[in-house]
Amino acid sequence: MITLPESIRVFERGWLSSNNVLLTDNACAALVDTGYATHALQTRTLVQHTLGTRPLDLIVNTHLHSDHCGGNALLQATWPCQTAIPASEADAVRDWDETRLTFRATGQTCERFSFTGTIAPGAHLTLGALDWQVLGAPGHDPHSLMLYCADARILISADALWENGFGVIFPELEGESGFAEEQAVLETIAKLDVRLVIPGHGSPFTNIEQALERAFSRVAWLRADPTRNAKNALKVLIVFKLLEMRAMRFDTVLQMLGDAAVMRAAASMLKPRGEWPALVQTIVEELAGQNGPLEIDGERIVARQA
Repeated sequence: MITLPESIRVFERGWLSSNNVLLTDNACAALVDTGYATHALQTRTLVQHTLGTRPLDLIVNTHLHSDHCGGNALLQATWPCQTAIPASEADAVRDWDETRLTFRATGQTCERFSFTGTIAPGAHLTLGALDWQVLGAPGHDPHSLMLYCADARILISADALWENGFGVIFPELEGESGFAEEQAVLETIAKLDVRLVIPGHGSPFTNIEQALERAFSRVAWLRADPTRNAKNALKVLIVFKLLEMRAMRFDTVLQMLGDAAVMRAAASMLKPRGEWPALVQTIVEELAGQNGPLEIDGERIVARQA
């Protein structure tokens, strides 16, 4: 049985939104990550239901992918809360630099939000009456952070470690290093005394050694052939968009590949541009296989009902 301190509540979300972690004590009610934009109202409702008349005091973002910060703007409009983001993203958010921020490049949306402070590796936060050390977690995203509580032996791992893997290694799609960083983050986690991981997606888990073994194996598999990471990225981003839109035409998905820089980079690693229609067809057919997340309905791709 998974046991959490009374000061921690985990709102486990579907794959379109990251999990939200609500930590409360007498001094502060804080939410780690806020889910995707289309679920912002639901996120607010979950927080309001749990806090009652108490306001939300603080948002902490582990990183600024749209599924982790898409609820920031609405929560900031609802409560006069502080917001802490990774320090290395401060200029991009202050200027709302959509070239440096990943929303447009991944074909996703995020309403503009502000921040009041930053966090970086080595910092300490008191959340839920517990001391949390901020750890760097590059690999999936070069700016990503994790939170580790040594006293409770809990790690909020974001997308650096899931029970079965980790997030797409996006830097590798754009010619930057990411596999080595992910390997190093996993090695860091392996050295920590962790009894419970709260991942960015999926249920909290305690089988840490097995999860790390699977993750190390996956890093090695991806490094052996980087096109595997590219294909996985396209699958993830296509499914993400279908979970949001519920249905899209093949030609709309194909246009997304051209418009979204990250998807374009991934597709270019796999096939010349003239072969992208066949590439999309192949990927969607794989995703529409037995128990897959998508269905093909003529010229449309449809997300299966959960």
